[in-house]
Amino acid sequence: MRTWILHIDMDAFFASVEQMDNPELRGKPVAVGGTSDRSVVSAASYEVRKYGVRSAMSVVKARKLCPEIVMVPGRMGRYKELSVQVMGVLREFSPTVEQASVDEAYLDGTGLERLFGPIDEVGRRIKARVKEVTGLTCSVGAAPVRFLAKIASDMDKPDGMYIVRHEEVAEFLRSLPVGRIPGVGAKLLDVLKRLGVRTCGDLLLKPGEYWEERLGKYGAALYDRARGIDPTPVTPHEAAKSCSAENTFREDTTDRALLRKWLLAQAERVGEDLRRHGYKGRTVTLKIKYSDFSQITRSKSLDARTDNTGVIFETACGLLDQLKLPRSVRLIGVGVSNFEARARQVTLFEEAPARKEATSELDKAVDEVRRKFGGKAVTRVGLLGFKKKPTNSAD
Repeated sequence: MRTWILHIDMDAFFASVEQMDNPELRGKPVAVGGTSDRSVVSAASYEVRKYGVRSAMSVVKARKLCPEIVMVPGRMGRYKELSVQVMGVLREFSPTVEQASVDEAYLDGTGLERLFGPIDEVGRRIKARVKEVTGLTCSVGAAPVRFLAKIASDMDKPDGMYIVRHEEVAEFLRSLPVGRIPGVGAKLLDVLKRLGVRTCGDLLLKPGEYWEERLGKYGAALYDRARGIDPTPVTPHEAAKSCSAENTFREDTTDRALLRKWLLAQAERVGEDLRRHGYKGRTVTLKIKYSDFSQITRSKSLDARTDNTGVIFETACGLLDQLKLPRSVRLIGVGVSNFEARARQVTLFEEAPARKEATSELDKAVDEVRRKFGGKAVTRVGLLGFKKKPTNSAD
């Protein structure tokens, strides 16, 4: 039985969602991100990419490249909602699905030909089903190994499909630019260029030992990739390692009261996310980026793991109180890590934490009300009248 791995990548996901939900944006050069000059582009539609606009680019530069650009704020909740639908579709085809990000996933397609026909038909069915369920397009790459499947999914975008068949692997790799291999960054690419390497075929002109001597473990891995070797399996249901939220301000600030309000809003988002996924974390981390772009983090490990919004907020505030804030603050964020994804049992010799458990039940009740009636249905007293207008945010 031939091994097949598929990589499914949604096309310009954030921007495509905005264009789907708002017909007036269709066909226009749309970018998702903040609207101020301090913001960056989070995602770009194919219409605006023609001008050279890319994600992580400053809004100022994006506007210079495309004066007609339409900037829209991101809606992470909506993107996550559609991401869940996409992953559900993929699991209709195979139980072995590994979500790589909010808009891409790997799928073990070995044996699917017996159920759905040739791998071409498997890919077409996946694309059609994703479009039927979400209204969005995706690109599919299929290959015998994982890294080639990812490369293949980018060969025929948007709404494309590219298959690297087993007998085509050697020829496909021979002329493939080495920079297309996932994980080869700018620094490594510069080193390889100095060594005369432009394509994967160039790597095969020397034995594996040569590359391992010069590049260590990276050299050995690169040599394997050039020969089409990648033992990395598709691993489903990888547990999250942390949950965080952060915001960049329109104007730098040293107002501690304002910073605390942002921490409360972020603690709510993090707490709700933890409870929704059934996680509790022991470590709370505060992140601060100053006006000069220097960045620090401070962490505290709790006596017990928690998903409690109040505990997260109070711990983050305690960490903030310990900082002198030598410069104004550009960004603040809070995260929880060191997870436990199961209920903790109180021992016979430990008093049950009645107050905290009651508070957790209150958090869950608030979560349920917001799911039914919207995020603004319930507001904490500390956030009354608080208008959240950051330039950028991440959940």
